Amino acid sequence: MRWAATIVLLFACAGMAAAQDKVDSCVTCHSALTDQLGAPVAGMPNDVHSKHGFSCADCHGGDPTIMDLTAMAPETGFRGKPKRRDIPDLCGRCHSDAEFMRRYNPGLPTNQRERYWTSVHGKRLAAGDEKVATCISCHGVHGIISGHQADSPVYRANVPSTCGHCHSDAAYMAEYKIPTTQETQYRTSVHGVLLLEKRDLGAPTCATCHDNHGASPPGTSSIAEVCGQCHVNNATFFIASPHKTAFDRLNLPECVTCHGNHGVQRTSDAMLGVGDGALCGTCHTSDSKGYREATAMRQTIDRLKGDIEHAESQLERAEQLGMEVSDTRYEFRNARALLIQARTGVHHFSATAVDEVAKPGFELAQRTGTVARAALAEAYARRRNLIFPLAIIAVVMILLAIKLRRIERAPPRANE
Repeated sequence: MRWAATIVLLFACAGMAAAQDKVDSCVTCHSALTDQLGAPVAGMPNDVHSKHGFSCADCHGGDPTIMDLTAMAPETGFRGKPKRRDIPDLCGRCHSDAEFMRRYNPGLPTNQRERYWTSVHGKRLAAGDEKVATCISCHGVHGIISGHQADSPVYRANVPSTCGHCHSDAAYMAEYKIPTTQETQYRTSVHGVLLLEKRDLGAPTCATCHDNHGASPPGTSSIAEVCGQCHVNNATFFIASPHKTAFDRLNLPECVTCHGNHGVQRTSDAMLGVGDGALCGTCHTSDSKGYREATAMRQTIDRLKGDIEHAESQLERAEQLGMEVSDTRYEFRNARALLIQARTGVHHFSATAVDEVAKPGFELAQRTGTVARAALAEAYARRRNLIFPLAIIAVVMILLAIKLRRIERAPPRANE
């Protein structure tokens, strides 16, 4: 089959040479083939490199101006299919040259190659493991498209599938002794639902936490720093909390210990405290200070949530009765944000600190409740004040009705 393909290639090149003055012999000859030798050319129309004027010879070498097989002679610099270990340096010839890349896409970083060699993938490749990911594993080979396009394997919403192509394959990953459930867990996580179902492209993907070209698993001392890039307040409160010292002493991964990693679920108040489903009781016994602090923090959150809900129900009732409470309603919009701040404050792991964070929420709920109750009292007073005049009007209408009926029943007078 190889000889047959070569013969077809020779005839194709020879037949086209006479009709072409200046052509790319790689594209001209390979486009005439229908087997694997023709497949690379099929992807070129959409390839981001092709659109910038790059062609086969820029990566594979050779002389595309020669219309016969000598275009692929060693003296033309033809390198053929690059070895897997050479791919990062091959791509890096251009992508690591800042001056060169500025002409085509100034926004692209030019340190991808250097970062790759610091990654787990790069280190293993340098050690001779050619199963690990290289540039083409994620970006493709021929027909590479911009990562901003929705059909690109490195488009944000496609990253979990791209990483999972290897990391979810138990047979492929067997020798590395690491889990292969990360993609499945991520898809059911709060991050995965936001990205894959709600199409929130701001949600974190694999590369957000593990990095992309410099991919590496976060160590136990760096997980909080990774999470803290988005969850700034949570991380700040945790670092200043007594748990920071305790977790360091026990060598526990900080955020992951309570929230998990790939399968992070949406948080709830049920996680706080010592009741069913709560996490604090996992470590803290009933006779410990931590147990008492967790109980107190949960009580504060529940009380604040109850006060806000009660104030809101009173405010809604006043509005339904037609009372003017728009200014209070406008201020009350901050209530939910204050509740979130209080929930975030539990990362202080101090009941006193949580009380202080929750204080503005309690004050707002109290002010709102006061205004709402006053409005309700006025509404009820207006109703009571209407009873007497309405009663008089009703009596008068009844008397008029009786009078009219008597007039109607009275016999007609003689002169009528």
